[in-house]
Amino acid sequence: MRNKLYRKEIETPIGMMTACTTEEGVCFLEHPNAKGLARELNALLKTCDTKVFAEGENAVMQLLERELRAYFAGELRTFTVPIDMRLGTDFQRSVWQTLLKIPYGKTWSYKEEAAALGRPKSVRAVANANGANPISIVVPCHRVIGADGSLTGYGGGLAAKEHLLNLEVSDQKSEISG
Repeated sequence: MRNKLYRKEIETPIGMMTACTTEEGVCFLEHPNAKGLARELNALLKTCDTKVFAEGENAVMQLLERELRAYFAGELRTFTVPIDMRLGTDFQRSVWQTLLKIPYGKTWSYKEEAAALGRPKSVRAVANANGANPISIVVPCHRVIGADGSLTGYGGGLAAKEHLLNLEVSDQKSEISG
């Protein structure tokens, strides 16, 4: 079965991002300097049983762009754009589903994430799965930090991770003081 796969570069305050969507949802949102970008895009094409990206954009891409603008403007805390998790193993997808449970403006350690997943001894595997998350921001792997509170790896770089966390924390502070 062939699935149309749309690709677009989206400008954000943390730099240009590559987005891919199907009719079912967003399946890829990544920083261009992320390790393995070309390999992930090729895997996505194969998973969608196509050799090329579709021309134009679909309604999912349009919604993703609107929601990213609103998120970066501090006007959106919960994404409603549908997610189409096509890449990854069953374990990775379960880790990414767990990331969706981390509240806006909050952080978890990898240990807390592993416990929430029901696999408290799998901290390293959880950390590796986070690193393979193909849907940045919408699936908020940026909300996971080291047990000591330090910022740890992020595909878009630590400066981008810090920007995202500061955006969410400052948005919450302005709501409290407003």
